[in-house]
Amino acid sequence: MTDKMRIKLDRTLCDGFGICARHAPEYFSLDDWGYAVLVGDGNIPDADRDAVQRALMDCPVHAILQIGERRPDEKPIQPVREPDLEHLKTEDNEAEWGFTR
Repeated sequence: MTDKMRIKLDRTLCDGFGICARHAPEYFSLDDWGYAVLVGDGNIPDADRDAVQRALMDCPVHAILQIGERRPDEKPIQPVREPDLEHLKTEDNEAEWGFTR
């Protein structure tokens, strides 16, 4: 496989099932309370890809995420345009914004 696999673990989603540590103990350990901890930086060599992919797929709460790299031909993500607060009308358009007094 040519694409490098990168993963991240969202510990806020983990419910401590421990399936990831069973499938890929080199990359997932369990803390004192039984919740998963990512071992290493999340870069997975091709040789271990299947075990980590199995852990990712079998996680009941989807706490393991595969990080996808953007292709060079994809459009870049456009930055969020901030509103022009100096020229924002608040008195004349209260009905438009849903304000009530």
